[in-house]
Amino acid sequence: MSNEAQDRPMVVGCILAGGLARRMGGCDKPLLPLGDKTLMAHLIAALDPQVDMVMLNANGDPERFSRFNLPIAADPVEGFVGPLAGVLAGMRWAQANAPKAQYVVSAASDTPFFPDDLVARLVDGLGDEPGIAIAASGGNRHSVFGLWPVDLADDLAAWLSGDNPRKVLAWAERHRNLFVDFPLRDGADPFFNINTPEDLAIAERMLSDKTPQGPDAGKPNENKETSA
Repeated sequence: MSNEAQDRPMVVGCILAGGLARRMGGCDKPLLPLGDKTLMAHLIAALDPQVDMVMLNANGDPERFSRFNLPIAADPVEGFVGPLAGVLAGMRWAQANAPKAQYVVSAASDTPFFPDDLVARLVDGLGDEPGIAIAASGGNRHSVFGLWPVDLADDLAAWLSGDNPRKVLAWAERHRNLFVDFPLRDGADPFFNINTPEDLAIAERMLSDKTPQGPDAGKPNENKETSA
């Protein structure tokens, strides 16, 4: 990230690719082609200019992502408990490898059109007081796109180790949190995510035409916490 404002906090980007992708037949969604690149390549291109460094949260054999030359961290808790495990993986990676990082920003690996000012607006939304900032658009909250203080890693680890809800917002509500609303672009939701083969076809049209096609194109798929 080109740090135009030197007083901005250091942010690590964490691409969440630890989900099971049941609606896509259990395939690795980040490796699916979109245009002339994979979904993962689109995500990296969008996120890298916004952060100080990018890492990947993924489970299973990390070798399948080796072409992207990203550090990879698996969920630190077992059982595919959802995006919070990926957020914790990003926090723990930052603590070990980027000790000056104040925040981790998470981005779902199936959402290739997210805003190019995502991180800047989440940071600005928080102001000078630490907290959690989560993206929203079109009346929907996208809890897999959030800015998370690294200092909350131990609190999150304790939450996940207990008999607590796995929903992102259930944990986030324990701390200062806010939502930052992002506008639609030409009627399309920038957080449109790919959950089905039909969604992938819509994304291809959005990529080639830069505008949504059909009555449902570009509508959010309610970027669910299991979408990655």
